Amino acid sequence: MYYGFDMGGTKIELAVFDKDLTQVWQKRVPTPKNDYQALLNVFKELTLEADIELGCKGKVGVGIPGIVNAKEGTVFTTNVPAAKYKPMVHDLAHILNRPVKVENDANCFALSEAWDPEFRHHPSVLGLILGTGVGGGFVIDGKVLSGKNGIAGEIGHMNLNVEADNVIGETMPKIICGCGKKACFETYLSGRGFERMYKAFNHTPKRAVDIVEQYYAGDKKTEKHVDRYMKVLAIYLSNILTVLDPHLIVVGGGLSQFNALYDQLPEYLSHCVYGNAQIPAIEKARHGDAGGARGAACLNLLD
Repeated sequence: MYYGFDMGGTKIELAVFDKDLTQVWQKRVPTPKNDYQALLNVFKELTLEADIELGCKGKVGVGIPGIVNAKEGTVFTTNVPAAKYKPMVHDLAHILNRPVKVENDANCFALSEAWDPEFRHHPSVLGLILGTGVGGGFVIDGKVLSGKNGIAGEIGHMNLNVEADNVIGETMPKIICGCGKKACFETYLSGRGFERMYKAFNHTPKRAVDIVEQYYAGDKKTEKHVDRYMKVLAIYLSNILTVLDPHLIVVGGGLSQFNALYDQLPEYLSHCVYGNAQIPAIEKARHGDAGGARGAACLNLLD
């Protein structure tokens, strides 16, 4: 059995999958955010409960909202202060008495989608999350590309380039991102960025869901806003495509529900990509909120 933990700032979920990635067991508990030993004990208790329930010793994968230093076995996460800079990979392996793989949660999202039956034939998959922030992960032949420092896939923190800046102009201020840098693409393309861009050009704050509703109602101001957003998104993605050249892009997060992305983005991208490159397939995520635990379970599939 494959055990997938999704550790968040408010809850820890364990989902167990069989060899066909069918979920057979699941449980959620609150996250002990400020007590490291209590945090480790939650993983131990859930793992032992699953072992007893299923009569096996499952392989464990963990998705965390942060960066994993594979060399040191430490994690960096601000959502769960108790784990920050702690040797969590080693400590979990010790307390669970088995090997444990720990990976960034956005990478787990990408891995979950790459192992979906509809997508497995794609040799490379870019998982793109357009939600509260912008995140991503890159999967090659069923395995996550983490990079030397565990930051591969932190694509929201690419900086605004000249071409995108020409689209936005001076109307929208260059704000400081949560990472500490100014004008990360995340501040423009996330759900909040989508709202921020609308407010900057229309002088009226609106929720993303209301902007989308206005767009489908044929509001001209909103159509201009979506056109502007699509141009910036296409410029951003074209840079990523030039480096990674994936066969498939899978989009998750709140804005993944905006179907105009799939209808229009390929056309916008066609004006931005390098040379005569073909646009990769662009699909909506199939597993949504369940992708974190499922992707963590997938970390052990190729062992």
